[in-house]
Amino acid sequence: MAAYCVMAWVHGRVQGVGFRYSTQYEAKKLGVTGYARNMDDGSVEVLACGEPGAVDTLINWLKAGGPRSARVEKVLTEPHHPQREWTNFGIRY
Repeated sequence: MAAYCVMAWVHGRVQGVGFRYSTQYEAKKLGVTGYARNMDDGSVEVLACGEPGAVDTLINWLKAGGPRSARVEKVLTEPHHPQREWTNFGIRY
């Protein structure tokens, strides 16, 4: 059975504030797999896969502002069907 996956792009002051590492911590607590990576436009891309409730909880955390050091202005999301199965939540560079 394929995991439920959502791709999110988080915009605002989200680079250089520990955003990816805080997202990884939250994802691991929830049992969500995928990754977070900085994008060239200053946003952070987050792929979240797992149980629908856990993925939605992580997405809601992103929309609520993520870590205190960040200032999230908007979060865009879309369903995602990855080409591979993720076994953990990593930081991509």
